[in-house]
Amino acid sequence: MSAALIAPILAAASPASAAALTLSPVALFLQADVIVKIVMVGLLLASVLSWAVIVGIWLTLGRTARASRRYEAAFWQAGDMERFYKDRGKEDVPSAQVLAAGIQEWQQSAAKRRADVAGMRDRLSVSMGSAVSTSVDAIADKLNILATIGSVSPFVGLFGTVWGIMRSFTSIAGAQNTSLAVVAPGIAEALFATAIGLFAAIPAVIAYNRFSHAINRLEARLMRFADKLYTTFSRELEQ
Repeated sequence: MSAALIAPILAAASPASAAALTLSPVALFLQADVIVKIVMVGLLLASVLSWAVIVGIWLTLGRTARASRRYEAAFWQAGDMERFYKDRGKEDVPSAQVLAAGIQEWQQSAAKRRADVAGMRDRLSVSMGSAVSTSVDAIADKLNILATIGSVSPFVGLFGTVWGIMRSFTSIAGAQNTSLAVVAPGIAEALFATAIGLFAAIPAVIAYNRFSHAINRLEARLMRFADKLYTTFSRELEQ
């Protein structure tokens, strides 16, 4: 093929290659307006924070669930409840905190000369239920970060989108030209900001829903353990 035929082909391909380079994520960030850059950086930081929270909660939930299962299995295999409490009552496990709340209330009520059986049962139920809520709240404390990122990030990305489109319209007015070459950079920046917003929001929403379900299961497990303890204490009171 002669040089005369190759030259037009290269000339036609070079704009496409330049456009492909211009539309790369790094190039879109560097070419963006200051406001859009701030939006992109903020969304990327939110995404990093979201993944840090996701990993932290995932590790905490897995460790807590396994420890609680082992603790409860060991408790029900033990013959003496108070002896077990002396040996393992202060472990950093939600089930241990529920047991400690029940045993402490039992000991305080039993120390009285005239015990009110109905009042003891009410206090046992309230104290163990409060221990369950405290343990669950400590794990679920960071879920609000995921909820915030998941709900706000799309709107922040939308703000970057609107700003980029406004910049495109300004470019059209300044150049007095409606060709795609004039409006494409601003629109590409706008869409890129939207994509980063979705990149930050989608994992946060999915993780929030999954962790909420897992935390509800953990709470139900702790409540069942507290109910069994309450039944055991009630039998002791009847005797």
